[in-house]
Amino acid sequence: MKKNIALLAGGYSGEFVISIQTAETIQNSLDSDLYNVYKIIVTRAEWYYEQGATKVQVDKNDFSLPLETGKITFDCVFIAIHGSPGEDGRIQGYLDMINIPYTTCNSIVSALTFNKSYCNKVVKAFNVVNIANSVHLIKGEPYSMGAVLDELKLPVFVKPNESGSSLGISKVKAVENLLPAIEKAFKEDTQVLIEEFIEGRELTIGVYKAGGYLRALPATEIVSKNEFFDYEAKYTPGVTSEITPAPIDNQLREQLENKAMYIYRHLNCRGIVRMDFILQRTTNKLFFLEVNSMPGQSENSIVPQQVRASGRSLKDFYCEILEDCMKSHNS
Repeated sequence: MKKNIALLAGGYSGEFVISIQTAETIQNSLDSDLYNVYKIIVTRAEWYYEQGATKVQVDKNDFSLPLETGKITFDCVFIAIHGSPGEDGRIQGYLDMINIPYTTCNSIVSALTFNKSYCNKVVKAFNVVNIANSVHLIKGEPYSMGAVLDELKLPVFVKPNESGSSLGISKVKAVENLLPAIEKAFKEDTQVLIEEFIEGRELTIGVYKAGGYLRALPATEIVSKNEFFDYEAKYTPGVTSEITPAPIDNQLREQLENKAMYIYRHLNCRGIVRMDFILQRTTNKLFFLEVNSMPGQSENSIVPQQVRASGRSLKDFYCEILEDCMKSHNS
């Protein structure tokens, strides 16, 4: 018997459009012989399923769809929302309360990994990878440029602490540009992370659990023509080269995979996550950047590239993710 899958897309952030593209890739790749897929759009105002020209509102009491043909309940939720509320733990907490399995990290892990500063502190305590020096600012709390510059050497990255797709990020090389960059980041979030720039190669790797086994996908090297891998570089064709598999030697590949899988296990991640690292040019040390608990999966995004490079089809990959999620929930 086919399983009913709710595919959640949209969200509250500037990544709404990217989420719709991710959901489209996932929906096209899910096996229609195994699953009935209902794409549900989430906005601040409403959660709805489009049935032709009609919007059917989700009954949030039990997360069901009251269709004319009958009430649809779900065996599993495939979360494809980047940013809030799909990547920060809010939807996960709701689904936990009504006991419906979902494909991402749980609410606590999602909230932790979404907060770059807090996640860095936890990963640093694992003592398996380097973390760039940083300063964490909170809106309404006093701070001074002098104190920031006492802690950090320029250049620095100034970024919203809880945001994706590189929205609101600036690279600051001169002191006079620091305050405008902080103000820009505060427009996206109430917390700002200022992080020392680590010069080197940017490497990113997908890690997932399926069939009881933890697996790493082939890593990708990101080479941006822009100053850094910003929103334009991520989503404008030709601005960035994404080389999958990354041109790295076996020793570095094993090191990267082992560190990423260690972090996945010890953060208690679930589903598919993507971790970003910098290989420092002067020392060849790996620096951890962040965990993406709901990485972009539009057709040309990095995770689909890595799945294909592993010799697998997206159809098999997403089937494994779903089946592992439902099995884990029922065991």
